[in-house]
Amino acid sequence: MAPTIPVTIEITAEPLDLARETAAFQAGDPATGAVATFAGLMRDSNEGDRVAAMTLEHYPGMTEKALKRISDEAVERWSLLGIRIVHRVGDLRPTDPIVFVAVASAHRGDAFAACEFLMDYLKTQAPFWKRETLVGGTDRWVGARDSDAQAAERWAGDDRKATRPDAAD
Repeated sequence: MAPTIPVTIEITAEPLDLARETAAFQAGDPATGAVATFAGLMRDSNEGDRVAAMTLEHYPGMTEKALKRISDEAVERWSLLGIRIVHRVGDLRPTDPIVFVAVASAHRGDAFAACEFLMDYLKTQAPFWKRETLVGGTDRWVGARDSDAQAAERWAGDDRKATRPDAAD
């Protein structure tokens, strides 16, 4: 059983302040030697079309439970000191931050790998529904990309840790 570490999950309709999130996450455990973060922003294009806006929906309670489950799996796989996931829902415009993931560890390899693992899950399996509004007014639902699914497959093998070569740093 993995040790208990701080895992914070937040789903919000409020705009994300990436600098504030990063600073708040880094303030803490003096054993932390590495913090890996990822910030996902809304693009103005997808599948060759111009995108004017996006609406993200989720099922309250179910989404947080699913993100907690995958965070717990990351804690089992790597030596971590903390995880924070903040995901936007509601209406977004190009350049708006959509997601913030932060992972703390004593060493960079574990932090990098766990952050990638969490993002691969968020892109392929997390219960969020995305609807894009194209320039011109057409709406369409967005599914996971094949490339995202292929990236996530690397975590499914028997070598559940899938640590990078620099894990000892």
